[in-house]
Amino acid sequence: MAGGTESAWTTLGKLPREEVCRNADARFVPSADSYALSCFGQEILVCPARREITSFSPISATLLNRFRYFSELSILWYLAGARDIPFSGKLIRPSDLKAGQIFTVGSHVLPLDKLARKYGDDVEGFLARGRDLCGENAGLGDASLRLLPFPRVPVIIVLWRACEEFNARTDLLFDSSCQLHLPPDIVWATAMISVLMM
Repeated sequence: MAGGTESAWTTLGKLPREEVCRNADARFVPSADSYALSCFGQEILVCPARREITSFSPISATLLNRFRYFSELSILWYLAGARDIPFSGKLIRPSDLKAGQIFTVGSHVLPLDKLARKYGDDVEGFLARGRDLCGENAGLGDASLRLLPFPRVPVIIVLWRACEEFNARTDLLFDSSCQLHLPPDIVWATAMISVLMM
């Protein structure tokens, strides 16, 4: 499991910039003394010296302010822990991850049922919101989106419309490589921001 915010800032501050940029698929902006990282297609600036995370887009403002509890730790531990490796191409459910049981109990259960209620009869709305987040069609279910909360951690959200036999449903999938970049609790937080941003 990852440590807290203080630990994440300290860890990130000790890493060589070139290593962070290569591993996280980020870049360093000298004029801002910050890493520039793409989150849902929006540029986020992370300054270890000032311990600040900023952005100038409305979508990023939602991510950094409304969902700060989840996003700050996720952003910092992604920058500190990502590796320069390709996607595996193997999609897995959160429960299939190491320590995946955290996704299935208590307050850690992802609010996928809320997404199903919101978009079960509104596929166009689902796809439109996905476009706002720079998502791409994943070719699954009745509609699906491949989101990039971080460059090396794709999250796939699959929508199944309601029918006579079943209620609407949404599923969330990861590329199995996610667990090489992030500890289990940060994988969970990354899943949570992906659902909440929708």
